[in-house]
Amino acid sequence: MSNVINWNAKGVSQQPQLKGKDFLSLSDFHTDEILYLLEEAKELKSLQKQGKPHPYLSGKVLGMIFEKASTRTRVSFEVGMLQLGGHAIFLSPRDMQLGRGESVSDTAKVLSRYIDCIMIRTFAHSTVEELSEHATVPVINALTDLHHPAQVMADLLTIQEHKGKLAGLKMCYLGDGNNNVTHSLMEGAAKVGMHISIASPPGYLPNGKITEKAIESAKLTGSKITITHDPIEAINNADIVVTDVWTSMGLEAETEKRLKDLAAYQVNAEICQHAKEDYIFLHCLPAHRGEEVTAEIIDGPHSVVFDEAENRLHAQKAILKNLLK
Repeated sequence: MSNVINWNAKGVSQQPQLKGKDFLSLSDFHTDEILYLLEEAKELKSLQKQGKPHPYLSGKVLGMIFEKASTRTRVSFEVGMLQLGGHAIFLSPRDMQLGRGESVSDTAKVLSRYIDCIMIRTFAHSTVEELSEHATVPVINALTDLHHPAQVMADLLTIQEHKGKLAGLKMCYLGDGNNNVTHSLMEGAAKVGMHISIASPPGYLPNGKITEKAIESAKLTGSKITITHDPIEAINNADIVVTDVWTSMGLEAETEKRLKDLAAYQVNAEICQHAKEDYIFLHCLPAHRGEEVTAEIIDGPHSVVFDEAENRLHAQKAILKNLLK
């Protein structure tokens, strides 16, 4: 589908035409499309809080493929689909021929005959891309080793709620920079005009191609992307501080090495003294207290991690509504 943005006479963006589009990474979306989805998420959240029914997707069915386990992703997508009036089907590798050797392309073609949208949480990003290539219904990336766009939509919604804006704010990420959260944060920040500074040790820097693409987006919005080995430089005067687990799923054999390599990048009270006094702390969860973040921070007054977790529901409902309605 074309990404052309239409403008009305007052210069305000019209509703983007997102129906049928895939949601694979934030780099695939224009600034206006991301901001529109955030406004939709706020509206859907308001309706839900007021107890007002909003069955925009009555009769629609979402198929949810999970090759990686999840708490927030499964519950938020399933509940979100039900609140929108539709239905969700959980599909694990044990439940599918995909787990017994059926090709991704055949799976995509078959599921497209049965359901209205495919959500997948998996390892290789190439799996999502292949699914997208062969499916005739929208495909949503609920996490791959390279990208976590649905999570970052919830992060942007949370920042907007607590800071009142996005453009011009400084976000700092400390820890393993070569992971899906960092990559999607870079892409999201660049699209909405936020500055982002990432501090990681040698060997843990973000993916080069993703970084280059984010820098190109940043040129259009005035965003600044800084990548450094110095955590104090990165966190200095930050409005938002973010981290993630040091050992992601599939990397458990590297745990001991990662604990040693990343120790200087822990988010704790000492380093957070360099952020702004009113900074907020984000973490996609689950968290390992005492490793990437101390309990004092994640359970302290600056933490908004449970608002962030809740906003997975509202951000994903906006995505589902606009891809399917």
